[in-house]
Amino acid sequence: MDKALAAKQLEAVLKQASAYTGKGSVASYIPELAKEDPGQLGVSICLPDGTLLSAGDADVRFTLQSISKIFSLIIALCQNGQKQVFERVGKEPTGDPFNSIIKLETIKPHKPLNPMINAGAIAVAGMIQGKNIEERLNSIVDMLRKMTGNPSICVNEAVYCSEKRTADRNRALAWFLKDSGILTTDVEETLDLYFQHCAIEVTAKDVARMGMVLAADGINPQTGERYVPEEVARICKTFMVTCGMYNASGEFAIDVGIPAKSGVAGGIMATVPHKMGIGVFGPTLDDKGNSVAGVELLRLLSQEWKLGIF
Repeated sequence: MDKALAAKQLEAVLKQASAYTGKGSVASYIPELAKEDPGQLGVSICLPDGTLLSAGDADVRFTLQSISKIFSLIIALCQNGQKQVFERVGKEPTGDPFNSIIKLETIKPHKPLNPMINAGAIAVAGMIQGKNIEERLNSIVDMLRKMTGNPSICVNEAVYCSEKRTADRNRALAWFLKDSGILTTDVEETLDLYFQHCAIEVTAKDVARMGMVLAADGINPQTGERYVPEEVARICKTFMVTCGMYNASGEFAIDVGIPAKSGVAGGIMATVPHKMGIGVFGPTLDDKGNSVAGVELLRLLSQEWKLGIF
């Protein structure tokens, strides 16, 4: 890749996609997220040699929200193994909103269809081991610090508290999981872990580095150090394709064609296997919960660089 040319193309794509920042709205149901400037848009590309190509608001801090579900799943799989994890959470897309309860009640057994929806991620949080919430959370935070080389990554306390105060739907999901025997840990402690890992704060540059590790099948391609078992990385990238963009995942797979995971703070983490990790931040969302300008930016970038994996 000609890096100078790629940097110019990235700036051009960001400029085109910026026209879409006014087409959505910020996630007002979490009051702290409603404070974001809707006009922001940033992107960062991490290449296997560690080079970062960035444009726009790539240094603005935002919370991972549902992007963190990938990393809680990694920890749960490493600690418990596939058999135990997938006994409590499924592997199928839902076609429903990320916070829906309907299929949880109507299907049997009453387990979440996948770990990328809220019910599934709460079930996964219940499988993360540790003697207390702090130790369980630190297993996620420490991995992200290693992946990004950023030791300052931590929880945004204001967003965490804002989520905790307004999370009645998530509490309903968790208590249903408890009643169904899927969640065997304390409900409030498990929810507290879930709210905190969603509120871990990063930048688009951090997210690009995280995406590059997954693109390299779980290793740091510069050092060869393995952070994620190869099979676990494969599972996570597959979930990103099938469920990572909520109930717009099929459309995204057709229009953009790369594994990606979004969050309602406006972040998107994408990977192009063995080529790059991509971090995007644009806080205005569509009605599915995905960044409007971020999705458009990735669509244009995939088209420009022929990134689609299919």
